[in-house]
Amino acid sequence: MEAPNFWDDADAANLKMKTLKNMKDTVELYSSLETQYDDIETLIEMGYEEADESLIPEVREELDAFVNTLEDLRISTLLTGEFDKNNAILKLNAGAGGTESCDWAQMLYRMYTRWAEKKGFTVEELDFLDGDEAGIKSVTFQVNGINAYGYLKAEKGVHRLVRISPFNAQGKRQTSFVSLDVMPEINEDLDIEIKDEDIRIDTYRSSGAGGQHINKTSSAIRITHFPTGIVVQCQNERSQFQNKDKAMQMLKAKLYMLRKEENKEKLSDIRGEVTEIGWGNQIRSYVFQPYTMVKDHRTNVESGNVDAVMDGALDPFINGYLKWINTKPEQQQ
Repeated sequence: MEAPNFWDDADAANLKMKTLKNMKDTVELYSSLETQYDDIETLIEMGYEEADESLIPEVREELDAFVNTLEDLRISTLLTGEFDKNNAILKLNAGAGGTESCDWAQMLYRMYTRWAEKKGFTVEELDFLDGDEAGIKSVTFQVNGINAYGYLKAEKGVHRLVRISPFNAQGKRQTSFVSLDVMPEINEDLDIEIKDEDIRIDTYRSSGAGGQHINKTSSAIRITHFPTGIVVQCQNERSQFQNKDKAMQMLKAKLYMLRKEENKEKLSDIRGEVTEIGWGNQIRSYVFQPYTMVKDHRTNVESGNVDAVMDGALDPFINGYLKWINTKPEQQQ
């Protein structure tokens, strides 16, 4: 008789509780929108009855808040993909450009961490490689929360920075690139066969400069899949066994998503890493000088408030992508 898998049972129960909480939060949000709508109507009626123009700014502010919340709720209804409800695993890779690109990767890591915090999500770091002088060469992290992948799949691609680099002694503008790979965390047992001869498993020590990124033993795991060239890494679990288990889970998820895309004849759109981290491949540009502008090149959504975007104000870009992709069914992931 096969022993019960208590870990699977615990995962299923945890997912069920999260789903129920999400449904409850949605109902409460709908109820609050009804109340907010009634309050706006009351304010408008008071303004008419008393001919009080001083209420106009308050009405406008309340209406703007109502519209924004309603739009967020509407956008959430677009998250109907197979894995949209799942946690998301993200990997940032600095492109050519040395210290400047590594610093840009660090800035993007902070941006996504801030966005996750505002959403009430949690962030779990899985793998980290410091830059030689500053910033980070690469970081893999997991964002945990209902619909995390559904939202963050919008961010997959190359992100371009234009600014006067603090690392350039001549004070010249410099362009840097960082790629972001996004995949869902898939806990269920996938129908993916991985042959021993198709992979190489390497162990290594954490390469961080100190603090939380230091392991005293070589417990970090890197798995290379020869047929596809996919490489996955994990170093922040408690043991080598747990790191290997997490890395294998990530590899299976990548191969599963790759197979799905092969069936759609869209292999290039889902392969784990962006082929070239450079000109012509960026999905979004962040311009700090000579003007401030963040623009998504797929949807044309833009913002002049760079500081807010870098502090996690990504919803307009994510929402714009979800609306855009849902008008192009053949491109849905």
